[in-house]
Amino acid sequence: MKFAPLALLFAFAIPAPAFAHHSFAAEFDGDKPIRLVGKITRIEWTNPHSYFYLDVANAKGVVSNWACEGGGPGALSRRGWQKGDVKLGDTLVVDGFLAKDGSRTIDARRIKLPDGRDIYGGTPGDGGPGDGQPSNK
Repeated sequence: MKFAPLALLFAFAIPAPAFAHHSFAAEFDGDKPIRLVGKITRIEWTNPHSYFYLDVANAKGVVSNWACEGGGPGALSRRGWQKGDVKLGDTLVVDGFLAKDGSRTIDARRIKLPDGRDIYGGTPGDGGPGDGQPSNK
């Protein structure tokens, strides 16, 4: 047992890898739903979350770029959204929830693709609204 404190010291001294994955509640506000309609300016098919960016015009015509966070590429593919289904300049309708930090970032829960399909864009198991409820209308 005299080695237990030494083992504990080494266990905490070794840095653990940082993970970018987070629960819904850590970053987004489930009481602040939003719908965005905009043109795609950038797509990042990355793990553990994919991002796509939309130019969205407000009621006064002022355009702002919004980051839309979705599930990883594998999860989105299993729901029917393939990487080639959208291209820069396509218009998407995205229902989601605002980021708590006030940035122009949303958790993209439902995405209407240009061909009319609705895809569940959330991360399964993140605890957010509609968690794991795919929709393929």
